[in-house]
Amino acid sequence: MGSEEKEDGLYKITTSQQAVCSCCGALITSVLVTPLDVIKVRLQVQMNPSLKGKSFLDSDGLTDHVYLYENGSGKTWQRTAGRFNGMMDAFVKIVQREGAKSLWSGLPPSLAVSVPTTVLYFTCYDKLRDAIISELGEDNGYISLAAGGIARLFSATIISPVEMIRTTMQSRRLSYKQLSACVSNNVAQNGWLSLWKGWGPTVLRDVPFSALYWCNYESFKKLLCKKSGIHEPTILITFSSGAAAGSIAATLTLPFDVVKTHKQTELWQSDVLQCIIPRLTKIAPACAIMISTYEYGKSFFRKLNKKKDTENH
Repeated sequence: MGSEEKEDGLYKITTSQQAVCSCCGALITSVLVTPLDVIKVRLQVQMNPSLKGKSFLDSDGLTDHVYLYENGSGKTWQRTAGRFNGMMDAFVKIVQREGAKSLWSGLPPSLAVSVPTTVLYFTCYDKLRDAIISELGEDNGYISLAAGGIARLFSATIISPVEMIRTTMQSRRLSYKQLSACVSNNVAQNGWLSLWKGWGPTVLRDVPFSALYWCNYESFKKLLCKKSGIHEPTILITFSSGAAAGSIAATLTLPFDVVKTHKQTELWQSDVLQCIIPRLTKIAPACAIMISTYEYGKSFFRKLNKKKDTENH
């Protein structure tokens, strides 16, 4: 069952349990962060009218979101709700004039990518990190750095075709039939490798981000646990460590995000920096919510496995 006790005193959890934890984390994070995404995009377009009628890409640290802005037509979330004076004002006006549902516009296609990506990514990271520590017999920051980068490389490679198809569908507003014809035509002309068109820029941004994130997260978590005199981190420790690590990684990888934006999606035509700034304000809460949910789930299953082992003995 894989619930034997580790050297650090914490019970192991199974791969399926890790997948459940990461899946729940991705769902909760997407549901909570999407309204912030929508509000930020509305404010962004208000400050830069040239974005109207265009598609552009945004990231919350887990996956990318494609936004389409058209004034006066299309889905409810694409319509303007008047002029906003800050985030709270935008929140109130959008809910009043378009309904609360509009705050979660674009959520289903984002979940189609974020959930499988996160399950692969987090499960791969934990398995790889544990394997390296077991092999070397010690734990240090370099292990988390390497495991984080490799895990992101693996998940990005597997999910890249799905992300490219989803981005094409959202940015061009294609029906499933049109999308199928578009993908088939693209593969016929450029070969199957064309499905990985955005792989290079994605890896260029996400692998350094992931390596830095996990290295800092594990360091912060270990430091806070030591200062608190506890063995297993609390939700507050994982939440604050995730927020701090995400902010640092997002800041240091901003140049890579510019490359990702231009080379993969080719959706933006100007004012790239105005679209990148909101990323920093979303990375912290997204990373904090995701990692604290994931760690809480692992803690739950550890206790469950320990209880089962105790009862069996």
